[in-house]
Amino acid sequence: SLVLSRPEIQVMWPLCVAASSGLVLPAASGSAPASIAASPLRVAAHPLLQAPPAVYSPSKDLAGRGAKYYDGRPPELSQSIAQALKEVGKRKICVITGASSGLGLHAVTALTSSYEGYYVIAAVRDTAKMDEAAAEMGIDAKDYKAVKLECASLASVRDFSKELKRLLRGRGLDRLVCNAAVYLPTDPKPRFTDEGYEMSFGVNHLSHFLLLQLLMPDLKKAKDARVCIVGSVTGNKNTVAGSLVKPVADVGDLEGVKAGAGSVMVDGSRSFDGAKAYKDAKALNMMTVLEAHRRLHPSTGIVFNSMYPGCIAQTQLFREKRDWFRYFFFPTLMKADTS
Repeated sequence: SLVLSRPEIQVMWPLCVAASSGLVLPAASGSAPASIAASPLRVAAHPLLQAPPAVYSPSKDLAGRGAKYYDGRPPELSQSIAQALKEVGKRKICVITGASSGLGLHAVTALTSSYEGYYVIAAVRDTAKMDEAAAEMGIDAKDYKAVKLECASLASVRDFSKELKRLLRGRGLDRLVCNAAVYLPTDPKPRFTDEGYEMSFGVNHLSHFLLLQLLMPDLKKAKDARVCIVGSVTGNKNTVAGSLVKPVADVGDLEGVKAGAGSVMVDGSRSFDGAKAYKDAKALNMMTVLEAHRRLHPSTGIVFNSMYPGCIAQTQLFREKRDWFRYFFFPTLMKADTS
């Protein structure tokens, strides 16, 4: 699987997603193994390390909410994707996660009205919500299809990818936009995904990391394919917003990633901070893009990029924030800053 590195820290090879199991496996640190040069998508992994004892527990989190986020492949999944691909024709196919609101919804609107003629597979938690939002935006039902994807479950990512690959039948995937995200700055304790990963790390980074792994063969088949993982200026401490607005993103030596499920912070800290968890996940998103493009673009032609959409406080990403911040303070600040 793809692994991460960045110039600010010692080169690490810690994040190896086993697509068959969805586990995060730690690999050796230091220089890259010889296998990397031969196959940029593979790295030998060591057995999963046990997460250290922590105050917070994924099992308690599950008991508290009473059910998993994903309870198995929905019966309509195959039918939804099959119907979508019947309507594509010769148009380019784009998968967008988190497409039912905010930036994702506007991306669907822009792509379906583009002169290039895209067909969008909207990978969302709530397909009915997506259809309602699309109708309000005037998006033609023949230009998109809402398909179930729960990013808080790696099993859902696998089911979605498997069904999409099967129904593509050799046709390539032209675009992948990894946009879905959660931002939980006010949470006093962490939430966990179905597999036991801290929610911001699991949804914002790990689910998209796995999705990219599984869809790489299909992206390779398309001409001039592109992958965009939405970043955030807050995840880059080389920027004013990323360095001045505390807490600052810092993934450290990725001790929390190497420890596996049950860790509450990417850097291994046992003190949970929801705002930092989001920023760290966004830092990992951008590190993935840089490393993927460096390793894979020369041999595949796929363009990997990221983008900062800006702080759009009125979107659902900021639903945990107070209304005065979302609708008055921050919009006013942004207008003053950009005027």
